[in-house]
Amino acid sequence: MASVKLGFIGFGEVGSTFTKAMSQHGADIIVYDLLLDQPGQRERVAARIRETGSEAASLREVLDRSEYILSAVLTQVAKEVARSCARYLKPGQVYVDLNSTSPAAKVEIGGIVEAAGAGFVEGAILGAVGATGAATRILTAGERGQSVADLLNSCGLNVSYYSPEIGKASMFKMLRSIFSKGLEALILELLVAGKRAGIEQDLWEDIVDFMSKKPFDRIASNWVQSHAVAHERRYHEMLQVVETMEEIGIEPVMTKGTEALFARSVSMNMKKAFSEKPDLMDPVITFIEKRLRD
Repeated sequence: MASVKLGFIGFGEVGSTFTKAMSQHGADIIVYDLLLDQPGQRERVAARIRETGSEAASLREVLDRSEYILSAVLTQVAKEVARSCARYLKPGQVYVDLNSTSPAAKVEIGGIVEAAGAGFVEGAILGAVGATGAATRILTAGERGQSVADLLNSCGLNVSYYSPEIGKASMFKMLRSIFSKGLEALILELLVAGKRAGIEQDLWEDIVDFMSKKPFDRIASNWVQSHAVAHERRYHEMLQVVETMEEIGIEPVMTKGTEALFARSVSMNMKKAFSEKPDLMDPVITFIEKRLRD
């Protein structure tokens, strides 16, 4: 393990968490963060990097001395960082982009890296590193995705190879976020409305009880299957929910979106296609996808 030199660009929550775990598993890591270039921050950040068992270095040093370079920076600067690195990348090196960017952005970053002669692997971090630490699941994609997954697993991370095609891992992450970030937003809207109505704790306890009584797959699949025959009734109910939220002075951001989705199903004349609740989810998903495609 010590014979493989790993470079890490970015020392935020991901960088600090992963480098600490990897160092503990014997990885030899050098780290660059933009704050190392700021005189008022340099010593503090360098000390934090050393605490993880890693070495602080300049960007050029990281790129000159590393076989594998892992980028974990702010999403909005991921391309810019790749361009900065491309000036110094060499054939034989592998650049692993762990940033939360779209599939198209991953493909673009891959093109920047490969034009410099280095290999490229995309990484998609699934979940909150602050909550699950180095055990947070990561997907890799690209021609060298499997070997990078094997390497990072040996360094104490939790990595699965997903696809040889760049963009597939990011597609999984982006679409998965419809659920994870959407659910976060729904819960926040619910509890804020509950706080305004004076029933926040009652709502929370009721939902926790409901979601705990049955496995999630049974609850979720039933929602999808029953959507085929209950979407119109639910649409009219959501009209009342929106009205209720407006009455108590809470903007129904997520709730308006829910109303719109049910309204779309009504406009698709789904009721005509389903005389009864289907036994599986797929007919409902296929019907909606096809109508959207048409």
